[in-house]
Amino acid sequence: MAIKVGIVGVGNCASSLVQGVEYYRDRVDSIGLANPVCAGYPLSTVEFSSAFDIDSTKVGRDLSQAIWLGPNNSRKFAEVPHLGVEVVDGIQADSLTDVAADHIDAIGRADVTAIAHHLKTTETTIVVNFLPVGAQEATERYAEAALAAGCGFINCMPSRLARDPDWARRFDHAGLPLMGDDLTSQFGSTMIHRALVTALADNGVRLRNTFQLNSGGNMDFVAMQDRTRMRTKQESKADGAYRNASAVAGYVGAEYVPFLADTKVAYIRLEADGFGGTPLDIELRMNVEDSPSAAGNVLDAVRYMARAAAEGRGGVLTTESELLMKAPGAR
Repeated sequence: MAIKVGIVGVGNCASSLVQGVEYYRDRVDSIGLANPVCAGYPLSTVEFSSAFDIDSTKVGRDLSQAIWLGPNNSRKFAEVPHLGVEVVDGIQADSLTDVAADHIDAIGRADVTAIAHHLKTTETTIVVNFLPVGAQEATERYAEAALAAGCGFINCMPSRLARDPDWARRFDHAGLPLMGDDLTSQFGSTMIHRALVTALADNGVRLRNTFQLNSGGNMDFVAMQDRTRMRTKQESKADGAYRNASAVAGYVGAEYVPFLADTKVAYIRLEADGFGGTPLDIELRMNVEDSPSAAGNVLDAVRYMARAAAEGRGGVLTTESELLMKAPGAR
């Protein structure tokens, strides 16, 4: 049975997600794919049924075309056939920063009722949220639409949803699954940072200070130039990287570098005290294609949620969120 997925925000992550389904559909090998079968569902069961965006260049286009339009600059690694999924106008609210407005000709006239109606009409069962950093109001409106349409909701962004007791309660009462917040990439800087922090603690080394600086050239980094919005990202990344380390002075930063496109360059530094109080410092630099690194975990999240829905489980999927999210709800 197909898992019908709706996408909110047809940006780089959506592009990699859509490409990924096509890339692995007929391949004999599964290199780069952590779970060809997840929660009992093969990748071939994932089907895109709806998509929403406010970019005028994408609205009205087939999803297979829209993933290459606007400011999208993710790597092309698969041919995507016509999908028969029209990108419809979405909710703007707070999803467009002043800086991002220079990159997008926005429409965004839809409301919750229109989104919910489209989700029902397309028989979408799971909504994946790819809205920009800091789009709290817009995220909540899409979550409202998902509730009205009877859909599960995966919050891949730092906006507080699964961590919010009221939203967790509402999805629980509706018998609909919720996952969030802020997706962890398949092999990204947060995972590496957390592994290093854990390794220090497991070996009796005390972490004193740490920071993580990220640079990239996609729209996620454009949004993070708004320092107010950046705070939500700092909270979730810090939570994911060193939440188990007490009394640590930590910092997470991000800079927009246009020529990097969808490549993220991460610098991580840890300062610690070892045996006899002697200093131990670690510095690491990594390059990763940002959006493809996220797409694999989204596909797992979709299939975990499909299983939860089939089992009648509502509310925050705690175990699955702990596995796949930087700042999991209902910890």
